[in-house]
Amino acid sequence: MSGPMSGVRIVDLCSMMSGPWATDILGDQGADVIKVEVPGKGDHVRQLANQSGGMSAMFVNINRSKRSLTLDLKSDKGIEIFRRLVSTADVVVQNLRPGVVERLGIGYDDLISDNPELIYLSISGFGERGPAAHQRVYDSLVQALSGLTTVQAGSDKARPRLIRTVLPDKLTAIVGAQAITAALYSRKETGQGQHIRLSMLDAILSFLWASDMGAYTFSDKTVPLAEDGSFIDLIFETADGYITVATNSNTEWVSMCQALEHPEWTQDERFSTPAGRTENIDARMAMVQDVLRHRTSAEWIAALDAHDVPAAPILKRSEVIEHPQVIASETITEYRHPVAGGIRQTRVPARFLGTPPAPPRGAPTLGEHNAEILTEIGFGGDDIAAFVANGIIGDEHAPVPA
Repeated sequence: MSGPMSGVRIVDLCSMMSGPWATDILGDQGADVIKVEVPGKGDHVRQLANQSGGMSAMFVNINRSKRSLTLDLKSDKGIEIFRRLVSTADVVVQNLRPGVVERLGIGYDDLISDNPELIYLSISGFGERGPAAHQRVYDSLVQALSGLTTVQAGSDKARPRLIRTVLPDKLTAIVGAQAITAALYSRKETGQGQHIRLSMLDAILSFLWASDMGAYTFSDKTVPLAEDGSFIDLIFETADGYITVATNSNTEWVSMCQALEHPEWTQDERFSTPAGRTENIDARMAMVQDVLRHRTSAEWIAALDAHDVPAAPILKRSEVIEHPQVIASETITEYRHPVAGGIRQTRVPARFLGTPPAPPRGAPTLGEHNAEILTEIGFGGDDIAAFVANGIIGDEHAPVPA
């Protein structure tokens, strides 16, 4: 593999989204990521809907730069093999429930005797202490406990709403990938590995605090209930669809008034400052909406762009792929997977001009690289055959779980 992470080996002991996507981000950037899975079963995500050739779309999308090794970690021999693998690795990532890896004998303290420079990332839902730490956690629980659902609702009084994507999971993956690169840099400077603990709750609260917890930032002030926020409705109906328009500065507000052919709005004292436009947001939004519904989205986008006002059409997912900007940016790539067939995915988003990564290898079938990986860490053909016969690893000739 080429790319800025080339030469780094990561052992991925994760399932679902947060851990697998964290390691896949680094695999996209050139790391050798070895996904350790349960023989005959694999990551639960393999069995999700929207499949081709027995491989789910989600699995293909967040495991595209990895190799797969099946290993029974409930057996002594499986643990022995795992420890040998980790002795060759730079990083281990796991998102099992708190306490599980310690019971298996593969926690951080267990493994550093074999590899003192190891970086070990433990991802949990709510952390490893506290009344909710023991829970099995999914994304919706983190959205609920973090207050994200009330942010999405727009008010503490409105019915809470889930964001319709697994945002805490995905954010935790990005934070986890960044934490690993920071730890690798630290190790280069100090020669020391370390244990990193990351919870989904911590990740999403940090995310929210940047812009959504302003009323709770100044601890000497009384905190009011959050009122309805029309910012969540910055979507305007046009004659044939929807657009969004953003006017943060005074210049943008004046330019929008000109684009909408209502220059008299610039003389309205209610809207003369950013604070005033926020205080009178409902009136402002209603005025803008009344105008925008009389022309098409394309007409308004052209008019707003001519006045240098930020605006964009609201696209369906099917339309995104064909949008001229997405095409010009070459954001979407297509290739053939040997099992799943034609694959359409995004390219690696960070474009490294000095160390460009190779295209993703394509998501592995279950146990696809068993022999390859075990050979690399010193096992012979007879050893591997015995591991298969004893159920220590899966049969790579039947890689896709039923």
